[in-house]
Order: sequence, then C-alpha cells, then structure tokens
Amino acid sequence: LPVTAAYIVLGPLSAPALYNLLADAQLPAALATGDLPEQTRALLALAVPDSIEHLDSGPSLTQAQTWTATMQPEMRALLRDQLLSPEALTGALLVAHLIVFWLSQDSNVTPPVCLCAFAAAAIAKAPPMATGLSAWKIAKGLYVMPLLFAYTPLVSGDWAQAVLVTGFALPGLFCLAAALQGYWLAPLGWGWRTAMAAIALLLLWPLPLALHLAGLLAAAAMLVLQRRQSAAPTFI
Repeated sequence: LPVTAAYIVLGPLSAPALYNLLADAQLPAALATGDLPEQTRALLALAVPDSIEHLDSGPSLTQAQTWTATMQPEMRALLRDQLLSPEALTGALLVAHLIVFWLSQDSNVTPPVCLCAFAAAAIAKAPPMATGLSAWKIAKGLYVMPLLFAYTPLVSGDWAQAVLVTGFALPGLFCLAAALQGYWLAPLGWGWRTAMAAIALLLLWPLPLALHLAGLLAAAAMLVLQRRQSAAPTFI
C-alpha cells in the first residue's frame, strides 16, 4: 500500500499495542522509587498480593519488573494513569505512531509491490524488480529509526538528549550504509564491512556513553584508513 494507506491500516491495529508496551516499560522504574500514593499501594496489593511486604522498604527494579509482568493488562493500565505523568504517556503515544508511520514508508521500496522504486525504474528505463531489490537494500535505515524512537530518548527526552542521540545516530547510519553497500571512499571487503557493521552497532545501540565514544573514534579511524586506501595508486 502507499504510505498513507499503510499508516491508516496499521495505525488502529498496531499503535495501541505499541503504546501499551512503551508505557508499561516505564512502570518498573516508577514503582521502584518506593514513594507511592496510598491509592497505588492498594491497587498494587490487589494486583500482586506478594508485593505488600516490600512496599514500605521500596521494591528493587527487578521486583518491580516481575510485578508488572505478572499483572493483568487492566491493572497495568490503571497503574500507568496513577504513576506516569501526562507528558510521559503522550510521549509514548507519539513514539508508537511514529514507529508505525516510519515503517509504513518501507512499502514504497519493498518488492514485489514498491511504487516509488517502480516509478523510478520507469523513468530510468531500468528493470523494475532489480530496481526494487536495490531500493529495498539501500533503504534499510528505515528499520533503524523506529528502534531509536523506541529505545532511546530521541523523541521522548529533552532537547539535549535528542541532540546527543542524533550526534551518534548519524555516523552510525552512515557506517551501516557503508557496510551494506560495500563501499565508502574505496571498495570494502568483507572484513571492512564487518568492522563497519560493528561500529554502526556501537553507535546506534543504546549503550553507555563510553562505548558510543569508542564507536565514534573507530569510525574516525576507518575514515583515515579509507582516505589512505582511496589515495593509493591501483594497478590493473
């Protein structure tokens, strides 16, 4: 389907489930604070009777995760309304719809029906299916952005967090594209491509800041090596 139609179909079906997952993921941290209102304590004691003895001392994050995993969905929904701020709930809803909309764009470049790729093939007088397969391979960054929406504060965080995530995500996407294409400033063998994929993982995956910085330094080192390789004379 075209992007808009795909979003209209998937939005009512997938966005509510994604919203529940994203909002529920924030519950354990809210429960682990230990500073719970009486209404929440009563609801939690009703949903998880074993939690009563841990409420005064404050549950650990692992305990809170276990409680939320064993609760009925209706109880989790009530806890969300009590513990999470309207801003957090609105951010989870926005992220859910962004994930659905972003993945809907993949319909334009995914064979056997990829309208944009087929239109481009007609203009370029290129084979339609081969063009669609090439477009599908090149556009794999589409699958990375929804992961950043869900697992990083790119959308739900403040501006400083969003800038930090963007600063690592952009070179990470570049390295991923180079690994998929097998070319940067010079052709990349399988060893280089594996290294580029590993660097992309360090930059894109939610990891400690030190590992992100290590990935950034590795990307800079790869750039220097690629410049030297591209400047070296080749003999055929």
